Amino acid sequence: MIPAVVYAIPAFVLLVVVEAVSYRLLPDDEERGYEMRDTVTSMSMGAGSQVVAVPWKAATIVLYAAVFTVAPWHLSASSGWTWVLLFFADDLAYYAFHRAHHRVRVLWASHVVHHSSIRFNLSTALRQSWTPMTGLPFWLPLALLGIPPWMILLQQAVSLVYQFFLHTERVDKLWRPVEWVFNTPSHHRVHHGSNNVYLDRNYGGILIVWDRVLGTFEPEGERAVYGLTKNIGTYNPLRVAFHEYAAAWHDVRAARRWRDRAGHLFGPPGWAPAAAPPVTAGRPG
Repeated sequence: MIPAVVYAIPAFVLLVVVEAVSYRLLPDDEERGYEMRDTVTSMSMGAGSQVVAVPWKAATIVLYAAVFTVAPWHLSASSGWTWVLLFFADDLAYYAFHRAHHRVRVLWASHVVHHSSIRFNLSTALRQSWTPMTGLPFWLPLALLGIPPWMILLQQAVSLVYQFFLHTERVDKLWRPVEWVFNTPSHHRVHHGSNNVYLDRNYGGILIVWDRVLGTFEPEGERAVYGLTKNIGTYNPLRVAFHEYAAAWHDVRAARRWRDRAGHLFGPPGWAPAAAPPVTAGRPG
């Protein structure tokens, strides 16, 4: 089975070229635009993710199908209500997946790839993880709801294609009702910002309403500084893909207590054990 998003790749590449040319013809001093090494790295990460996706999608279909067979009911793909349910269920699953991957370090190690560029353009959307396995638990419940596996995979592809267009500085804020309901380039610029006020905000996929309801929404205000709070300073795809796993493993090995090892894996990124209180010698009696 060929992942549905593969069919959109030629359009993705063409639009990256169009946006890059737009910076040549209509430069903006406040927008960082493109840099060749950064773009090549983003596209390399995207190509690698599609290679990994081929066997992983096959395994995913088997797992979805296994859960689907034990679902208490099976929803019909011919019903419009099934598609409505799928749209909202998939978007909520994406919100949960995205939020967890920012708040749990072992999951962040997979997702950090997408945030590793200090630029924000359409090529950044292609900078995808080579370890997509961490997303499986968030979508399995949809199969248990009785939604056919092929529909789940299709809606995931639709969401991914939609999110491609969010990665641009060339689009300003949209009509207010659109900004209130949908995820937009303005909202997603906030998500990619390393500014303190923007950290862990705007997790939405297609919709932004989950962020508004669950308290993780932040409107675009100050100019976003893209990248990580501590940038990795490399264009090597292998280091981009696995640097956080290596850093987490280093911290786990250096920890002396099991609870600290667990904290380095399951705590938020940047977690560190509390400093031990100073030892004060007792006065002689």
